[in-house]
Amino acid sequence: MDDIVLIGYFISLLILFIFGLHGFILLYYHRKYRNVNLHPEMEYEEKPLVTIQLPLYNELYVVERLIDKVCEIEYPKEKLEIQVLDDSTDETINVVAKSVEKKKNEGFNIEHIRRNNREGFKAGALKEGLKIANGDFIAIFDADFIPHSNFLTKTLKFFSDENIGMVQTRWEHLNGDHSLLTRAQALALDGHFVIEQSVRNKAGFFINFNGTGGIWRKSCIEDAGNWHADTLTEDLDLSYRAQLNGWKFIFLKDFTSPAELPSEINALKSQQFRWTKGAIETAKKILPMVWKSDVPLRIKLYSSFHLTNNIVFPFILLAAILNVPLIFIKNSGGYEVYFAFMSIFVLAFISSFLFYLYSQKDIHPDWRKRIVLFPVFMAGSMGFALNNSRAVFEGLLNRKSEFVRTPKFQLVTEKDTWVGKKYSSRKIGFAVIVELVLAFYCLIGVASSLYFMEIAALPFQLLFFVGFSFVSITSIRHAYAKSSHK
Repeated sequence: MDDIVLIGYFISLLILFIFGLHGFILLYYHRKYRNVNLHPEMEYEEKPLVTIQLPLYNELYVVERLIDKVCEIEYPKEKLEIQVLDDSTDETINVVAKSVEKKKNEGFNIEHIRRNNREGFKAGALKEGLKIANGDFIAIFDADFIPHSNFLTKTLKFFSDENIGMVQTRWEHLNGDHSLLTRAQALALDGHFVIEQSVRNKAGFFINFNGTGGIWRKSCIEDAGNWHADTLTEDLDLSYRAQLNGWKFIFLKDFTSPAELPSEINALKSQQFRWTKGAIETAKKILPMVWKSDVPLRIKLYSSFHLTNNIVFPFILLAAILNVPLIFIKNSGGYEVYFAFMSIFVLAFISSFLFYLYSQKDIHPDWRKRIVLFPVFMAGSMGFALNNSRAVFEGLLNRKSEFVRTPKFQLVTEKDTWVGKKYSSRKIGFAVIVELVLAFYCLIGVASSLYFMEIAALPFQLLFFVGFSFVSITSIRHAYAKSSHK
């Protein structure tokens, strides 16, 4: 039995080590291309017709703000078409109708587009809108975004190169300091945008449209086969199909699109589940196409890494479970060489720390204050292992599920609250109970490490304990808070 535990733990850490070293690779390219800046070839002499698509579903609290901000974008009204792709089933419909009518009276070319059903969810709505879109370029904003007024000025000029199919902007966080939960998310997303997206783009690897805050060439979408609804990450899917067809993408690190982060943990769980499962579905669909294509081997290898990195979550969960018996096995003696060798895996932790450290240094003057949250982020990632492992297995087993959008509540200041508002789940699912059990289980690991004076193992035991405790208790607390304010 001891050998099974040791082999399972070694395999888990090996997988985490391989993907963890990804940080070193990105930091190498980050340093190599740090002085490389992407510049457009020229400005458009005549402004092209642009369609802005606003896909939404039951977004009562933020939709009016979205429409107002989109209409503040600096662009000739006669060259701008706005599609509000409204699949709502509640009073959001009336809010949108009034807002659209108001903007029409102000001279905007804006349409309130409704469907009879939610077939294809967001991908279906975007595809339906594209059928009647007149613009040569398609900008997309989710309901919680507040685009800057110069969005089109900053992005359109890159399309003077006929090979450019999409321009993506970096997400900025409206409520990044709202709570510990949003601060940890901001740290994670900054790492993705500041390092991952920027480095991939400069190094010539494939990047992805992030679903919002970007603009497409309409002919690129059509050439790539249009939006597909067979995965939960239609943005990642279309991005790869377009780049495999030879289209080039641009990522703008220094121009942002502000948006609201999920402030309620059950909403965040739904979002993470959708992103994780969708990425696995996309990997199964796209990777065969990648390897059959004639793109360079380095792009094939990196694309494989990019599309499969969510596979780490089941191994994080397995490591959490095996951590406890490992303490007792180590102290039974006879495995000194094994445990001495296993110490090399700490490099993956160092890689992750440096990755997020440099992402914060790159864009935040107060990066020292922000990077202190790294242990919180790590604990949270571990605490989400059960939620995201379920997503991985469902993706691998082809279990289809509904596109569950992430509700937003127009939270900007620390005083704003989601409590008592619509849309959030009031259910405490079985998974939360399992997370709570895992927290108590990991507490045994903490106590065992202290008993046997395994000081080197203690930090990781604590991270698992804190992670599962925070995720489970916060899930219960948020559900209870909503119920008591209904």
